[in-house]
Amino acid sequence: MPGYHIKETIRQFLENAGYPWMTWVRGRRNPWTTRLRKAVADCVAAHQDAYGIALCGTGMGIAIAANKVPGIRAAVAHNVDTARLAREHNDANVLAMGGRVVNGAEAIEMVQTFLNTTFAGGRHARRVEKIMQIEAAERG
Repeated sequence: MPGYHIKETIRQFLENAGYPWMTWVRGRRNPWTTRLRKAVADCVAAHQDAYGIALCGTGMGIAIAANKVPGIRAAVAHNVDTARLAREHNDANVLAMGGRVVNGAEAIEMVQTFLNTTFAGGRHARRVEKIMQIEAAERG
């Protein structure tokens, strides 16, 4: 799995920092990340965890899949700035990263930033609310 090496680094960081965490790993027979995104996204959507971290090769595929779950705002981040902006401006609740794009040290810094950044609200809250209204209308 392309994100496995950073998954282990992130897992160790979360464990050492005292964050509660769960992990789901793709089996060799599952050629894509569908089950992973469902497990992470469903857990976050049910408020069992405030935030989720989803990994694949680039972060893009798993973010697209996770965003199919109502209530999920998964954002792909490739550096600390995009991880911060995902939370600050978009109230993202899932951080998606790629094992082909970031290394372990970058991943830890991005996770720390994501977890420690608060949503700015204001004009950003209006945008997030509009996105949620679109989601609600699509669900019918």
